Amino acid sequence: MADAVVNFLVENLLQLLTDNVKLIGSAKGELENLLKEVQHLKGFLDDAAKLPSDSEQWKVLVEEIQKTVHTAEDAVDKFVVQAKLHKEKNKMARILDVGHLATVRNLAAEVKGIHDQVKELRLNNQALQARPTLELPKKGSSETTQQGPALEDDEVVGFDEEANKVINRLVKESKDLDIIPVVGMPGLGKTTLARKIYKDPKLSYEFFGVHWVYVGQSYKIKDVFLNILKFFTRRTEDYQHEDVDALAKVIAGFINKGGRCLICLDDVWETKVIDYVKTIFPENEKGHRVMMTTRNKVLATYANSDPHDLKFLTPKESFELLVKRVFGKKPCPKDLVGHGESIAGKCGGVPLAVVVIAGALRGRPNTSDWIRVERNVVQHLYTNSEESCLKFVEMSYDHLPQEVQTCFLYCGVFPRGFDIPSWKVIRLWIAEGLIKPQESYTLEEIAEFYLNDLVNRNLVILQQKRSDGQIKTCRLHDMLHQFCKKEASNKWLFQEVSLTPDQAIPIEDPNKSRRLCIQPSNLKDFLSKKPSAEHVRSFYCFSSKEKQIRGLTPNDIKLIHKAFPLVRVLDVESLKFLFSKDFNQLFHLRYIAISGDFNAIPLTFGKFWNLQTLILNTSTSESTLDVKADIWNMLQLRHLHTNIPAKLQPPTATTSGKASCLQTLCMVAPESCEKEVLAKACHLKKLSIRGQMAAFLGAYKGGINNLVELKCLEQLKLLNDVLYMNKAPHLPQTFSQLVRTVKKLTLTNTRFAWSEADKLGQLESLEILKFKENAFAGDSWKPKMGFSALRVLWIERAEFETWEASEINFPVLRNLVLMSCDKLETVPFELANLSDLYEMRLENTSKAVKSAKAILESKTDKNIKFNLTIFPPEAGSKATQ
Repeated sequence: MADAVVNFLVENLLQLLTDNVKLIGSAKGELENLLKEVQHLKGFLDDAAKLPSDSEQWKVLVEEIQKTVHTAEDAVDKFVVQAKLHKEKNKMARILDVGHLATVRNLAAEVKGIHDQVKELRLNNQALQARPTLELPKKGSSETTQQGPALEDDEVVGFDEEANKVINRLVKESKDLDIIPVVGMPGLGKTTLARKIYKDPKLSYEFFGVHWVYVGQSYKIKDVFLNILKFFTRRTEDYQHEDVDALAKVIAGFINKGGRCLICLDDVWETKVIDYVKTIFPENEKGHRVMMTTRNKVLATYANSDPHDLKFLTPKESFELLVKRVFGKKPCPKDLVGHGESIAGKCGGVPLAVVVIAGALRGRPNTSDWIRVERNVVQHLYTNSEESCLKFVEMSYDHLPQEVQTCFLYCGVFPRGFDIPSWKVIRLWIAEGLIKPQESYTLEEIAEFYLNDLVNRNLVILQQKRSDGQIKTCRLHDMLHQFCKKEASNKWLFQEVSLTPDQAIPIEDPNKSRRLCIQPSNLKDFLSKKPSAEHVRSFYCFSSKEKQIRGLTPNDIKLIHKAFPLVRVLDVESLKFLFSKDFNQLFHLRYIAISGDFNAIPLTFGKFWNLQTLILNTSTSESTLDVKADIWNMLQLRHLHTNIPAKLQPPTATTSGKASCLQTLCMVAPESCEKEVLAKACHLKKLSIRGQMAAFLGAYKGGINNLVELKCLEQLKLLNDVLYMNKAPHLPQTFSQLVRTVKKLTLTNTRFAWSEADKLGQLESLEILKFKENAFAGDSWKPKMGFSALRVLWIERAEFETWEASEINFPVLRNLVLMSCDKLETVPFELANLSDLYEMRLENTSKAVKSAKAILESKTDKNIKFNLTIFPPEAGSKATQ
């Protein structure tokens, strides 16, 4: 099939040519010819999804395409810089390098030659099956069955409790057919757990028949049915010519004659397996069961809304497994215990990783060997496991739609163990050109769908959820992180700068090092070599400790600007950044994330006409950040993040007549929310306003009334910076009309009277409401209005003592959080009647604990699933009930 990274490269070159062909007048003819050839190549690559990716001919062609695309990118980007510089000097961009023009002509011929080779390969491989694509939901997936991997069949410690949980679900009294999925990431031991359960003697008493069937990726439903049929008759050859529907009826007949039946389906990849297997069970109220293993959370919840999520091993269990695998029944020598515990801990709780590392240690009792493995655990997972770790991860990777493969590999640019904010990886995917437009969706919505897909496939680990249930932070398991780095390097997607003695800095090859990521500890040595690499398009230096790198001089920082003149993505928040003359000429920048002692966004930022995302964190003593750049003429700018309020200049006479593309403005000073500003930023979806709110709430110069200009606003934060206000503030009576599209509202230190909260109840779209740090003042809240769409209510540091509410006020509430509400006597018991309420968290809200437990007891009596979390936990009880 066509390589995902290659397709991505050609698509981006096509977009680059389309965007700039008009800009470069003197090279227009040559660029148009190159554009035409690249369009032809792209069309054939789309069809070439049927090509075998492992053929030598294709591998050679892939490398040729990559080199040609990179050369073309360099030529176009240099032309663009020259054209911009000429324009700045008020000169016509007529005299361009003749050598560059010749390069473009030659490139067009090269692309045509590659196009012919792809065409020939495609014609020779017409019969091959194409990879399925990932379909977004509407707005408003063959060979005979094979045996499963042997590695997961091995006994793993720490599964007794897990097995008991699943067994209890399988044997519970229910006459209906029930499916219990076991879901988890590759190597977590799903098959091991399932086999442990399958062999448990208890099941032989509960079920008339217990049958094991391996499904796998290359399954056929007919083969799955024939394998099930083997458990009922030896004469399966009599049924070889029957179709799937006939086989289902035959199996159903056998099951109907017997007693309660359990079928274990191992390694399920598609929902149609579940649908077909359901058809073999007759509706005879015997309580038949299906247990299945899968890596895909969506598939698991399709089978059962409450699947069994397999846990990671604890450090203690990991060490126990390591010792068992290395020494058998013998104990671990005392001098190796410390090293062994460290090694086991670095396996991240994944049994497969522990087993692979144990293979590297078995028969090596020397302390020096254990220390060497301890230092390089992740590398050993691959150098010693071509038939284990790589194979397990590759199975999931190969099953990904092509458009998601590159996004997954790209996650490897973050350091190992780094908690990745979802918004950051989404912005970076977009800036890198990994997300392609689709009708009816924004790029951000498509990227969020891809990230959710990776989490659901257990390739990315969910760390934190937002209050609306969406992903807040995520990370890669070390085993998957190493896979991403290795595969990305092989495909020339990105390179990690290594300064080890045996590996040179990988910026010498302009094809393999278009994106560089570097550990903060290596940066100073890297810069001391005064690198010069115009081919680099992305440069990353992430710090997982939220601290700035010390020891870098201003000249060191400025070397970055000079080294990478064609850079598009620059994420160096861990540095104390400085601007320079070279920085002002980085015209191709699409994404900037920097930190420093800034008190303004300079006028020169207006030159970055490609800029999509700007993240600027300042340590200045100033209370606001002056935005001097004309952001209203930066027509690609979609997201502006600052850690102090930004002061925006209103549009001027020279401002473009087009509306701004801004979707995110976090955060802005209230005095900047003038009518002209918000009218220009009419596509804003997320707005955070911070500062002295009195005048803004009082509608000075329009103030809060100007929010009516924002027709697409979904998230709004109002943060008052002033400790005391002369008089109690008010929300306008028309507030619900001003922000009628808002789904999430956060108020901080606004000190409204509780009676003002009823105005929020008029917001028909409001789903998430957060009151933080004295958002409301007063002793009692008795809402008169109903919050018809509210699903999440978060109240933090409120002074109220009493709260009266019922199901009428919060009819669809699902999640309630009370934090540091130490005066609150009780949680309204009437909330126990809310059918959707399934989670409540009380943190430092001790007086209301008794009432919260009463709600839990009421829910339990009604057999309704309900999670109550109390923190700090009471003595002798668990935090979560």
